[in-house]
Amino acid sequence: MAAIELRDLTKRYGDLVAVDGVSFEVEAGEVFGFLGPNGAGKTTTLRTLLGMQAPTSGSVSVLGYDTTVEDQRLDALADTGFLPSNPQFDEQATGREVLDLHESLKGGSRRADLVDRFEPPLDRPVREYSTGNVQKLGVVQAFMHDPDVVILDEPTSGLDPLLQDRFNEFVREERARGVTVLFSSHVLGEVRRICDRVGVLRDGKLVAVEDVETLLDRSGKLVRARVVGDLPPDAFDIPGVSEVTRRSTDGATRVSFTFTGDVDALVDELDRYPLEELDVEEAPLEEVFLDFYGGDEGA
Repeated sequence: MAAIELRDLTKRYGDLVAVDGVSFEVEAGEVFGFLGPNGAGKTTTLRTLLGMQAPTSGSVSVLGYDTTVEDQRLDALADTGFLPSNPQFDEQATGREVLDLHESLKGGSRRADLVDRFEPPLDRPVREYSTGNVQKLGVVQAFMHDPDVVILDEPTSGLDPLLQDRFNEFVREERARGVTVLFSSHVLGEVRRICDRVGVLRDGKLVAVEDVETLLDRSGKLVRARVVGDLPPDAFDIPGVSEVTRRSTDGATRVSFTFTGDVDALVDELDRYPLEELDVEEAPLEEVFLDFYGGDEGA
């Protein structure tokens, strides 16, 4: 049984279709990244999944419980952690008082360990917190009751790079413990580092569900070479080559392109030229992402 399941989920606000027939499953112990630019419908999907608003149609479940039904939703949420995209806490309370409240409601068996790890300033009032400190407090409250499923909306927003790395390492450890994690993001680098699979949302529609490596394979390789002398006009005019750029300097030509064709054909083409340098790497995940958006929308 999947830990999280959405079937033909649709959410409308009047004439606006925010989520349009979205279906996917997240298996137990999987880290699933939910990608899309701001306004694509990610937050609406997560809030509907958690029972914060009713779907217009379709079904959702967490740990086998239908979260649109109140008593089942309460059973699901007892074993679910949630970090919203802009966590809000009582600004007059200290961080310690915030966690005391959450512990009284859902438990806090992992509280001390998480506080040591993420170091929110517990004895200061929340009104004095930076955005990063609010986010650290939010991470602690989401995981402190040792949930089986955790749903995170832009979890590293406001964290500095060192804390982002600490958080990503923590998520990998949670996966090893069997925790299921679903998180939305438009920070594509972290998705590659920690996700098993990703779903890509565009204008409320799910346009792809892939494991990360398959997504990268579809985008091909980024090839950079430095060739002695000039290149003929037909250089690298083979199937699978796109986005070719050339620059001549100091008696050599620097060429770069994206390649999605047959590797043997690329090797044969490279053998035609006196190479000084050659670098072949996976295309940046940002370019993969833009394949789904045509470069027209920001992330």
